[in-house]
Amino acid sequence: MVNKVEGGILAAKGYSVASKRIGIKPKGENRDLTLIKCDVPATVVGTFTRNVVKAAPVKWDMKVVAGGKASAVVINTGIANAATGDEGLENCRREAEAVAKSLGVERSHVLTMSTGVIGPQLPIEKIEQGIYDLSKCLVAVPYTNTAVLRPYFDGNKANAYMEASEAAKAIMTTDTIPKEIAVEFEMSGKTCHIGAMCKGSGMIHPNMGTMLGFAMSDVNIEKELAQRILRALVERTFNMVSVDGDTSTNDTFVWLANGLAENDELSADTLGIKLTDIDETGTEDIRDLAKKLTERTSRLLDGTPEKTAAQDFAELVEALYTVMEYLAKTMASDGEGASRLFIAKVVGAPDYETAKILAKSIITSNLTKAAIYGRDANCGRIFCAMGYSGAKFDPDKTDITMMSSEGSIKLIEQGKLPEFSEEEALKILSPDEITALCDIHSGDCEATAWGCDLTHEYVTINADYRS
Repeated sequence: MVNKVEGGILAAKGYSVASKRIGIKPKGENRDLTLIKCDVPATVVGTFTRNVVKAAPVKWDMKVVAGGKASAVVINTGIANAATGDEGLENCRREAEAVAKSLGVERSHVLTMSTGVIGPQLPIEKIEQGIYDLSKCLVAVPYTNTAVLRPYFDGNKANAYMEASEAAKAIMTTDTIPKEIAVEFEMSGKTCHIGAMCKGSGMIHPNMGTMLGFAMSDVNIEKELAQRILRALVERTFNMVSVDGDTSTNDTFVWLANGLAENDELSADTLGIKLTDIDETGTEDIRDLAKKLTERTSRLLDGTPEKTAAQDFAELVEALYTVMEYLAKTMASDGEGASRLFIAKVVGAPDYETAKILAKSIITSNLTKAAIYGRDANCGRIFCAMGYSGAKFDPDKTDITMMSSEGSIKLIEQGKLPEFSEEEALKILSPDEITALCDIHSGDCEATAWGCDLTHEYVTINADYRS
């Protein structure tokens, strides 16, 4: 069973964090540099932007992930280190070198991440000094049998967890709320944790992963299997989010697994599957595969390796999905200038791909987003967005129902506008979370996408983003 717990990125064993303001942004008082350390080199997997214009830290981190191990992450806000050429890559190297020297880790194990304005070079001397300062005040929670000195831990977990929350704030740019979550679950009789945080509010139309995101875990897992799991879940979570239709130059999501929970290593071999059995496109839900594996091994005696592995796989998939879905929804609801979360759920589709295309077309329609902002029951905009999506469906069989905490109202029935109460529609469209349920009556597949409304404030934020 997967349970939400406190602790953010410090919920899992073996991680420490610190953040501070070094003045990358000329205005404000927010922290803008964060350092995360892992007690032991962790298995690392990741997904990255598919934008052809890739920021220097994306290029650097792709090499680190290819190497398979990570010991630290350094993140700055204010400047994206994108469109910075060779100097930008050199600054990534200098950041990694500063972390390596300060923490005693391998430079090739250091992930560097940046978010902010595209174009300017990093104030690298400030960052190098900031890394050195942060290395002296890392905060973590001790765990059984650790040999790591924790001089800044005073016996109160809440203090360490507060530092984790401060890190979630420190990576924010135009975000209005920090985005963090932690879960606890079991694998082969051992208690495991995943603690995660992300940032993302604008330039969000991921075609890979999630702006900047980090999942820190203490599970023991084979790298190749972890990578397949991550990609499959990204397609069902982060790649179903859109705020403004722009895919960032810096999108990165990494998952670290340091093995300190001491569960039996999970691998394709222990599961009795091939890596290709996991559909990275997300067309086949990896949670369905987990269910099939547990059903296949249900008749085996308790404690057999294959049965234990199947149960572990199901628990891990559910835990990571819980984390990623929560972060994806939170990013959508915190879209730049947004006043409400807008969810499109397409059901009755002949296959997942059809449902996915329709759902994403709905949440990316500017006219629909504007109508959601205005609480306007103009369902023709949703119907129109479905029609130009490229997906095949029969409009004359389609129903569209708007739903919220205030109830539901059908605004398209069998392809036509039924009579309805404008007053009731206004009441239903007023809460902070609105769902468009679209039934095309052609099968039993479904997909959900998350977006937000389009407000005047979005234009205001992005008209003067650099200042």
